[in-house]
Amino acid sequence: MLSHLHIRDFTIVRKLDLEFGQGMTALTGETGAGKSILLDALGLALGDRAAADTVRTGAEKAEICVTFDLTGLDDLQQWLVEHDLDADDDCIIRRVIQANGRSKGYINGSPAPMALLRDLGEQLVDIHGQHEHQSLMKREMQRALLDTYGDNEALLEQVRRITEQARGLEEERRALTGGTDDQEARKELLRYQVAELEALQLEPESIAELEAEHRRLANAGSLIQSAQQLVEMLYEGDPSAQGMLAHAQRELENHLEVDRVFAEVHEMISNALVQLEEGVDTLRRHADGMDIDPARLDELEQQLATLSDLARKHHVRPEELHGIRDQLGAELADLENADSRLLEIDRELQTLKQTYDALAGELTERRRKAGEALAAQVTASLKELGMAGCGFRVGLSAAEGTGFLRYGRDQVTFEIRTNAGQPFGPLARIASGGELSRISLAIQVAAADSTHIPTLVFDEADAGIGGGVAEVVGMKLRQLGRSHQVLCVTHLPQVASQAHHHLQVSKSKGGETTSTSVTALDRESRVQEVARMLGGMEITNATLNHAEEMVARAEAG
Repeated sequence: MLSHLHIRDFTIVRKLDLEFGQGMTALTGETGAGKSILLDALGLALGDRAAADTVRTGAEKAEICVTFDLTGLDDLQQWLVEHDLDADDDCIIRRVIQANGRSKGYINGSPAPMALLRDLGEQLVDIHGQHEHQSLMKREMQRALLDTYGDNEALLEQVRRITEQARGLEEERRALTGGTDDQEARKELLRYQVAELEALQLEPESIAELEAEHRRLANAGSLIQSAQQLVEMLYEGDPSAQGMLAHAQRELENHLEVDRVFAEVHEMISNALVQLEEGVDTLRRHADGMDIDPARLDELEQQLATLSDLARKHHVRPEELHGIRDQLGAELADLENADSRLLEIDRELQTLKQTYDALAGELTERRRKAGEALAAQVTASLKELGMAGCGFRVGLSAAEGTGFLRYGRDQVTFEIRTNAGQPFGPLARIASGGELSRISLAIQVAAADSTHIPTLVFDEADAGIGGGVAEVVGMKLRQLGRSHQVLCVTHLPQVASQAHHHLQVSKSKGGETTSTSVTALDRESRVQEVARMLGGMEITNATLNHAEEMVARAEAG
């Protein structure tokens, strides 16, 4: 729900901070006091278009910041997570409008485009009246409200799941039946590429062995020469390492009985001689077995060059070519077995279609019944709201498109007639602004338990009514406030007296400037304000008593 609103330098508001609570909040004040400014500010924070004249005269920029408490609103928190925005129990939306008309939006401190603000705003607030956040005007929202009202979510999920499966199969089918010539050309290319790759030793360890052998042959001459030089230096030369070690061994033998340390060193030197002789023997054998083979070297270089060329062609490293071979081989197998796979796909699609037809038919029937129930409930509420000749119905028609459709095969349209005898027409086209507020109120009250938008705003839903009907409007708004947060701009005491909270909007003039302020009223002040709305400028004891009675009656209800 909306918990805080901060406004600075917006139109005639210098600075304003408001806290909001649960239930129904009434916004009242003299005509022209600026009640609509609060709704305009809220709309701008939620992505409405901004103009330069929204910045207070003399200020460089206007700033609007709204905070929403998302406790228990898991879908909204998940939406924030999916858009890489910080998500906890609070969501802070900020809009800054420069004096030149340019503006920026932020969600939880991160810059956000206006489209993202509007998307989030439509999930947080529904503004009913002559404003832009009228979700009930959108057919997809009408369908969603009807499905929630009819408890169709589980059935819809089955329809969506089958649709996704079918679309996956249809995509596979298109890939397998892409032009015959194209398919044959692709198979020929795959056969060539697979054969080309299979002709090589493509396992990573085989490639490593080829590279190691190539390094040995490429350096065979220097390796043989180095081995021979080492044998000469270590064993056969004069002097040699072996000769010096043997001489040291003999010298040490003369002192073995005299000094224990000499005995230890003698043992070490003896071991070193053994190791040296083994090492020299290994070098001799290795050098004798090493050939300078230009033909083999050339063959290895050609193999490695081929591997390198193929790796570049497939945009991978040589050791990854075996994976490409397996991937292309699998694709080739799929294409060569396309006919049997196509038959299998057709069978699967036929089975899915039978299931889908049954589910879509059940969904249509449930929507029809829910539409009749919703229409009866809304029409009855409209009569209570002073629109006796008004009728409401839910129209179902075939949705655009064929085959598997994500939301079933129905297009849902809320239709209205404002006078008896007139034809029904779409809600968005038939209803005027004042009528729309009351129609929206009737729909929202009927669907209160199934509307997921937490904050509902009604801008003068009581326009053009009075007396007992006005009291009914107030009672219905209070009833809606039990399950949602409701903000209502009103000029009728019958409506204001029903509110759980009351904000009074006033305008003051200081010098050449005019500013708007908002005051949260306590109970005594509420009675005073309701009395003002009842009696005008002169408030009598009778008026105060009447106001007290209205507020007390609402509290008791």
